[in-house]
Amino acid sequence: MMKAHLGIRPATAVGLAVLLVGSSPWALADDPPFKLEMLQETVTISAGDQHILQYRFAGVPCKPYVAVFRTPAGVNVLRDAPSDHLHHHSLMFAIAVDGINFWEEHKDPGRQAHRTIQNVSDKSTQTAAFVEQIDWVYPKTDKTLLVESRRIETYPQSESGASLLTWESRFTPPADASSATLSGSNYFGLGMRFLQSMDIGGTFQNADAGTGVEGTHEKRADWCAYTAKADDHLVTVAMFDHPQNPRHPATWFTMDNHFAYLSNTLNLSKEPLTIKANETLTLRYGVALWDGRMDAEQINDLYRKWIARLADRTPTPP
Repeated sequence: MMKAHLGIRPATAVGLAVLLVGSSPWALADDPPFKLEMLQETVTISAGDQHILQYRFAGVPCKPYVAVFRTPAGVNVLRDAPSDHLHHHSLMFAIAVDGINFWEEHKDPGRQAHRTIQNVSDKSTQTAAFVEQIDWVYPKTDKTLLVESRRIETYPQSESGASLLTWESRFTPPADASSATLSGSNYFGLGMRFLQSMDIGGTFQNADAGTGVEGTHEKRADWCAYTAKADDHLVTVAMFDHPQNPRHPATWFTMDNHFAYLSNTLNLSKEPLTIKANETLTLRYGVALWDGRMDAEQINDLYRKWIARLADRTPTPP
């Protein structure tokens, strides 16, 4: 398989851009719409007096993650460390690297070690943004297996009526390694654990008209969405896969038995992926939140706009 198709490029040639968007990025207000506050362990992004997102980068068991993400009406859809799976942290990215498990948090797990975080907000574009540097470390040997740069950015709201997050990570092997091999179970990837009230009675759909778990689980599609009640408030959550991601369209993990879960995977359980020295693997994912039930046409519309928004920051594959 060609490197361009996998989204793997020489490290010196890859740009990095991650967007975290409140609603959508196509209409800018006159005044900066967001406030970014960095504390000792968290970054909070607010619009007015409402916290849209909270990101935890320190004081966490094994991995940084988006702990809170709210719809335009202020409804948080994420659940952190439920008693049935304490290692499920709201919206998180985790896989296995060189055979070390970074998903579960028992039996000698790997750890995504926070190194630095920087506010890179841009007044000229009215964005609030930060970049975190992370080392994927196996604590038992103190060996770094993977190096990640992760950037999150917010934009003003527009007429889309959604909150939209784009998670982009740039991965390289450490300087002393010849490669890093990614693998894992069929749910490893960018995963979302929902509020307890959303575990029952929800419905899945995907970009290819698949519905329910039977029509979306381990199926490939540009996006997958879940509609359910967050307490008494109906919400729709969609996750997007970028066309330049490896193995696009993504293979999705969906479930609603015992609890609801959605994960955008690289199909690593069947096809491990190796990043060689001096190569960079860039992954881009979107997560959109609406108040109410959205149909496929509405989700597709935002998906196309999301792709267009990222176009000027996306390197052309060699």
